[in-house]
Amino acid sequence: MEFKHISVLFGESIDALNIKPNGIYADGTLGGGGHSHGILSTNDSCRLIGIDQDKEAIAAAKERLKEFDGRVTFVNRNFSEIKDILSELDIDEIDGAVLDLGVSSYQLDNAERGFSYMHDAALDMRMNTSSPKSAYDVVNSYSCEELTRIFYDYGEEKWSKRIAEFICEKRKIKPVETTFELVEIIKAAIPKKVRMEGGHPAKRVFQAIRIEVNNELGILENAIKDFVSSIKSGGRLAIITFHSLEDRIVKKTFQDLARGCTCPKEFPVCVCGKKPEIKIISRKPILPSEEELEHNSRSKSAKLRIAEKL
Repeated sequence: MEFKHISVLFGESIDALNIKPNGIYADGTLGGGGHSHGILSTNDSCRLIGIDQDKEAIAAAKERLKEFDGRVTFVNRNFSEIKDILSELDIDEIDGAVLDLGVSSYQLDNAERGFSYMHDAALDMRMNTSSPKSAYDVVNSYSCEELTRIFYDYGEEKWSKRIAEFICEKRKIKPVETTFELVEIIKAAIPKKVRMEGGHPAKRVFQAIRIEVNNELGILENAIKDFVSSIKSGGRLAIITFHSLEDRIVKKTFQDLARGCTCPKEFPVCVCGKKPEIKIISRKPILPSEEELEHNSRSKSAKLRIAEKL
């Protein structure tokens, strides 16, 4: 299957980076190479570090970016390891970076990866296919209480407890092995009247399991801080999110890094000595245009936030 992914907020994120000749940029979520292609096309001298934990994404990006041979370094790692990656490449600082969070169109559309509730496949959902924990492990080994927590915290699912209980009852008979088996359990747990409202009844649970399998939220705050510390003064970090949980972390982390001093308000003078590290360029997130929403339905929940290193 060809690795296809439509880059969301493409022009806005490329413009946000203020790409300079001879600059070094990082695409922490390489995917099919869309944003990377945009960065490298800006001028003929900038360099790119393309990072992705998905081996299939790396292979696809190498093909797409072959015209820029010599200017791209591909790294099959998680973007949260940015400091180690730069150290191993003997790079002190970069001029900017982009992170396009969440799951790619390819991963959703490739039934074998088990990300989608629209395709029947083995429960997997690993972005890094060599990782030990899969969706099968979460669904079949987590306690009822743990499942309830992740469905509620990561999926904001109102029926979390009931869905978890149905899963735990079903797996007493046999393990839940496929995406469609899980979908049927979710449908059975949610009252019919509720199922008829809104989107697909399994959407929030599948999102929650995917986040848990890949520890997407657990790594995000520290990864943002590590990227900021790795960027030169005046360089930019552009982050695209696709749901409120991610966006909340990005927004709060940016605010913390922009504030500096953490002393209590009643202190007459600062004693912590912390200085602001960034300037927030986008006080409100940048949203997709009406034209983009019309041509790419998966862009509807996207938000872009931009920070500049001081």
